[in-house]
Amino acid sequence: MKSEWTYRPLGELVSFASGGTPSKKRDDYWGGTIPWISAKTLKTENIDTSDLFITEEGLKAGSKIAPKGSILLLTRGSGLFNGIPIARVEKDVAFNQDIKCLDSYGEVENEFIFYWLLSQKDYLMAKVGVTGIGAGKFDLDFLQKLMIPIPSERERKSIVGFASSISEKIRCNAKVNDNLLRQAQALYKNRFIDLKPFNGKMPPDWQLGTVSEIIELHDSKRIPLSSRERANLTKIYPYYGATSVMDYVDRYLFDGIYLLLGEDGTVVDDKGFPILQYVEGKFWVNNHAHIITGKNGFTVETLYLLFSLTNVRSIVTGAVQPKISQANLNNVSVVIPSKVELSTFNSIVQPIFSQIRNLRAESDRLTSTRDILLPRLMSGEIDAANIQL
Repeated sequence: MKSEWTYRPLGELVSFASGGTPSKKRDDYWGGTIPWISAKTLKTENIDTSDLFITEEGLKAGSKIAPKGSILLLTRGSGLFNGIPIARVEKDVAFNQDIKCLDSYGEVENEFIFYWLLSQKDYLMAKVGVTGIGAGKFDLDFLQKLMIPIPSERERKSIVGFASSISEKIRCNAKVNDNLLRQAQALYKNRFIDLKPFNGKMPPDWQLGTVSEIIELHDSKRIPLSSRERANLTKIYPYYGATSVMDYVDRYLFDGIYLLLGEDGTVVDDKGFPILQYVEGKFWVNNHAHIITGKNGFTVETLYLLFSLTNVRSIVTGAVQPKISQANLNNVSVVIPSKVELSTFNSIVQPIFSQIRNLRAESDRLTSTRDILLPRLMSGEIDAANIQL
């Protein structure tokens, strides 16, 4: 730390507020206009919406608002064993009891505190406690006593400027990829669902079939690793679960481009569409996601588009643990275009998905660069003003 910097307890710099969950038995508390954040939706570094919304009545009865500009930090849940979910609030949102809202008293900017917390992820991961039911936790007292360096205002602005410029590029890449995916979905829908190029009629060389005719399942190659087994592994390759990367490990089972479709746990979104992950490179998968490639003219990309536009709620079984079985997945009815038509379509969408992969790879590199440099910036080891992006 620079000699002129001082340390202050985090609790002296920010307020800590707890959220809550309105009663699920009250319909008038849900379906409003206020985004409600839980561990499930605390997945990105910027938060402005959710998959669940509450009403003003629900807010008053059982939740709290995190104001724009504040910070949300997961403090209880199994997600803490895989990372430290933290986000900046971009518009007023409500949040549940597993999350704390941090808001600066004014002496030090929320942005600086946010990036300082990001710089401490490895330290915080090592300090995650365990609740009586085995979930991860941070005690409020521990968080309040975290000692945070206080550089000069100029230095804080320089550090935030460096980190936020990278974060903004990562965010821009994500928005571009969202737009590219919507374009590809529109192309698929126009051609294979609405049949617009064919005057709304299925060509005679197409056929109706089932998913089993167009996919290859690689589920038999899956090998789950427990959190204890993963604990001491060097974090190199992504370890995927049903919905996202759960961890990183030092070995891999697959190498290439694959589609992951959630098998059990969270398997559909709130509208009934399957949880999909378009993945590439070397990776490991646990036994909660189907691992899919295509056949008979269907590429992974075309399958991604098909499933992203196919409601599968009717094939989900299990009231306690939702599941999409191999048998139910294989039996889903689909339109199977001719191989010539699929080849034409694939030639159109492959460049789109290539750009998506390139932008994701760039964002991964940027994230790595930022996360390597942040601890050194926050310690004063290097000066942000001397870094050229």
